[in-house]
Amino acid sequence: MEEPDDHFAEPRARDISGADVTFPYDRMTVERFRQIFPRARWSDESKSWFVPGKTAARRIDRWLAHEAGLVAIHADNKGRDAFTFDPISSPYLEVADDLRIRTPYSRTILKELREIPWASWDDELHAWCVPFRSYEELRRRWPKIEKTAQEAEPEARKRRREAERISDAGKATRLRTTERRRHRYPLLAEDLPSVGRALATEQYGIVVFTEVSGELVEPSEWSVVYPHVRASGDYIWASWRSATLAELIKTWPARHAAGSSELSRGWWQPTLSELRVARKNARSNERRKRTRDLRPR
Repeated sequence: MEEPDDHFAEPRARDISGADVTFPYDRMTVERFRQIFPRARWSDESKSWFVPGKTAARRIDRWLAHEAGLVAIHADNKGRDAFTFDPISSPYLEVADDLRIRTPYSRTILKELREIPWASWDDELHAWCVPFRSYEELRRRWPKIEKTAQEAEPEARKRRREAERISDAGKATRLRTTERRRHRYPLLAEDLPSVGRALATEQYGIVVFTEVSGELVEPSEWSVVYPHVRASGDYIWASWRSATLAELIKTWPARHAAGSSELSRGWWQPTLSELRVARKNARSNERRKRTRDLRPR
């Protein structure tokens, strides 16, 4: 006898009052059902059981709730057996009435735990609680959870920061940050831009060059920060500032995107799309500035 997968009880309009119910077929479940509802009859036409009686729907709902509890208990017992046979040993896992997980904060861990059925966060315990019925799914995801937790430990993060700080990439990042604060930019001496004009750059977006100092740049030292600086060629330092919204609005856009020669020299006439992005950012900056100025001091 084949049964539908859904559990539900539905009142049925018949000559005899009652309700229909379906549930996944299982011999023991059917036996328990027949013990509780000895007058129930199977219908091949509707592929469901019909339980007569005016209170049939309520009685069926109570029975289905009870059966769901039995299924959960059976699944929990099965999960406990699986845990006993193949346990997880980890400082991040505590075994109680359920499995309790405490790890350093990580978005990756949260994503994994939320994918586990019936897993939930307990505010009082400050832990994720996973019932034993979900042990197989937890076991499958645990290597990733534990590895991520170990990497999220404060000491591990500190070691990574230290390693990054002394690496070439870390040094280059700090150098770029320092250079941005200096507000200077290397320009090819033989192809200088107009001072006071809004121009696009790869590193700093659309800027206005305010002064050309004439101080020579050492290409071998600054090529890591400014990719357009080549070993061949004389470069001098120029001061810059971000273009204001008024300057961006007045700037006439280029008809075409910058070519290879313009990119290699490090500056070019901005296109309309570049101006739109810069104008949007400038408007946001001005709104933030007005908000700060209006705050009481």
